[in-house]
Amino acid sequence: MSADLVAFVDSNVLVYAVSNDEPEKQSRAREIVARGFTEGCFAISTQVMLEVYVNITRKAKIGLPSHEAFEYVRAFAEWPVIDTTPGLVLAALDLAQRSKISPWDAAILEAARQAGCMKVLSEDLSDGQAYGGITVENPFLAPGI
Repeated sequence: MSADLVAFVDSNVLVYAVSNDEPEKQSRAREIVARGFTEGCFAISTQVMLEVYVNITRKAKIGLPSHEAFEYVRAFAEWPVIDTTPGLVLAALDLAQRSKISPWDAAILEAARQAGCMKVLSEDLSDGQAYGGITVENPFLAPGI
């Protein structure tokens, strides 16, 4: 992937962009999404795409119709997208065991590594925590990326 990538974006950021539950988080998430489209500086994975679709169609407070959710997720195919391959899964399982985190979170971190991103934007892991050289930043706590 490109050396110009700023960070890997976890699904929770993309979900907040279409959720009205927390206006401050929605605003910040929309800034990140807009920057991703204008600058091409963020990466995601196929796992993130699936998680976004599930969360925005099944959460009662968001509940987008499936065709709108499909279009929202499809737009992110323009970003650099890391495939969830058997090699990524095995690396994630190894990281999960070593770091005592869920395999799903470890897969996000491993996808970021494969994208060449040293930072993951997520509120699902501890802000500032490093996992094998990949640092988690909660974009809803930090003033800017």
